[in-house]
Amino acid sequence: MTVADDGGIAALTIRSLAHELGVKPMSVYHYVANKEEILDGIVDMVFSEIELPRVGVDWRAEMRRRAHSARAVLGCHRWAIGLLESRPRPGPATLRHHDAVLGTLRAAGFSREMTAHAYALIDSFTYGFALQEASLPFEAQGIVADDADPDPDLEQFTDEEYPHMAAMVTEHYVQPDYRFGDEFDFGLDLVLDALDASLSTH
Repeated sequence: MTVADDGGIAALTIRSLAHELGVKPMSVYHYVANKEEILDGIVDMVFSEIELPRVGVDWRAEMRRRAHSARAVLGCHRWAIGLLESRPRPGPATLRHHDAVLGTLRAAGFSREMTAHAYALIDSFTYGFALQEASLPFEAQGIVADDADPDPDLEQFTDEEYPHMAAMVTEHYVQPDYRFGDEFDFGLDLVLDALDASLSTH
C-alpha cells in the first residue's frame, strides 16, 4: 500500500516492493505467487478501512456514513478507485463489507431487486465522485484558497467565447465559500432521497 500510495499502482512491482522491504525480489515470491495476489491483498486492506454499515439501524444514516468513509479512504488511496470491484478473488474484508451493505439495505425493506439497484447506484455515485475529485486540476477544497488570487488558467474562460463558463467561474466557482467537496453531500442526498421514495412503491 505504501508503494502504491507513493507512486500509483503502476509503480507497484515485485521489484519495487522488494526494494521497499530491503530484500531481494525472489524473497517476495516466498510469500506471494505474483503481483495479482498482492493486488488482492491490498484491495482487501482498503475495504478493511471503510466503515461498515450496521444492519438494522437507520439505513440512510448508515449508507451516508459508509459513503463518506469510502470517499475519505479513496482519497488516501487514489490508486484503488478503479480496483475495488475488480478482484476475482475477494478477501474477507471485502466480503464482510459487501455483506454488511446488502444486509443493511435488506433490513431497511428493499426487495432483492431494489437492493441490487440501490447498491449499484450508491457505489456508482461514491466511486465516481472520488474519481472526479482525484482528477481535478485544483485542490478539492476549492478552486482558489481564501485570500488568494484566482488561478491564471481560469482566465481562458472569456465572456466572448464561453459566456456560460465565464459566468459560473466568476460568480460561483471562485467565490471563497465554494468547495467542490460540498457537491458530494448534495448528490448523496438526492440518491438517498430517491431510494427512500422507492421504498413506498416497491
